[in-house]
Amino acid sequence: MANLTREIRRRIRSVKNIAQVTKAMEAVSAAKMRKAQQQVLATRAYATQAREVLAYIARLSSTEHELNPLIRPRPVKRVGILLVTADRGLAGGFNGNVIRRCAQLMREKRAAGAEVTVVTVGKKAREWLLRYDPVIRAEFTAMPDSPTTYDIAPIVRILIDDFLAGRVDEVYMVYTDFVNTIRQEPHVGKLLPIEPAEASGNMAPEYIFEPSPEAVLTRVLYGFTEVQVLQAIYESLASEHSARMVAMRNATDAAGELIDDLTLTYNKARQSGITSELMDIVGGAAALENSGN
Repeated sequence: MANLTREIRRRIRSVKNIAQVTKAMEAVSAAKMRKAQQQVLATRAYATQAREVLAYIARLSSTEHELNPLIRPRPVKRVGILLVTADRGLAGGFNGNVIRRCAQLMREKRAAGAEVTVVTVGKKAREWLLRYDPVIRAEFTAMPDSPTTYDIAPIVRILIDDFLAGRVDEVYMVYTDFVNTIRQEPHVGKLLPIEPAEASGNMAPEYIFEPSPEAVLTRVLYGFTEVQVLQAIYESLASEHSARMVAMRNATDAAGELIDDLTLTYNKARQSGITSELMDIVGGAAALENSGN
């Protein structure tokens, strides 16, 4: 019985230590999440407008010629994918969900007869591909919490250069879209070639381009594509910190419940041990009385 209570006390101390760690990680993730959320909301409108401008230029009939290879679709034989995950785990289903979505996209493209290569952002994406499907074109890790265009410029350059050189015929981004603190959804977006916007009543008014739509597209294409990649990473960072904060909160709550259960078990074991000792004492006293008579 003494060994049992000692083991339970050891487990209670261990769980309390884990609860302290998870609570600290929750606080850190909450601080990072607030900053990342402000960042993603501040840039989302600009990224949306940049995508709209690109789609509008691509829709113009005057741009449909060889000066704009990033607009013209071609037969798809090779597909490039940008997969954005985290460097660390302990974030609930954040990494697993986006990796499963990427795996689904890869199966779809291969079923259509296309070869697939992947540019990874985050250690979890790289580790998964190395374990199951080594088709890594390039890998990027240790992304800062507040990345800039300088940080993601090499990623964008690889994607655009591969498309222009014909190494890939389509480029997709697979990342986690930040909806709110509780909800984050894996998202697949087509980056290249730029798809023309469909005419609708909600379209923006006519733009006036100087000197021409072709010249504007050539000048701003890299910058606006960079904005789309940067926004995808912003969305993933906000989603990662939110998922980790919720996961650590759940872990802390679970640790608290486990401590309560272990404490109850410890008290029962201790009470049982005391009762057993009392019974031994009473039994011993009765035996002494009988031997005296």
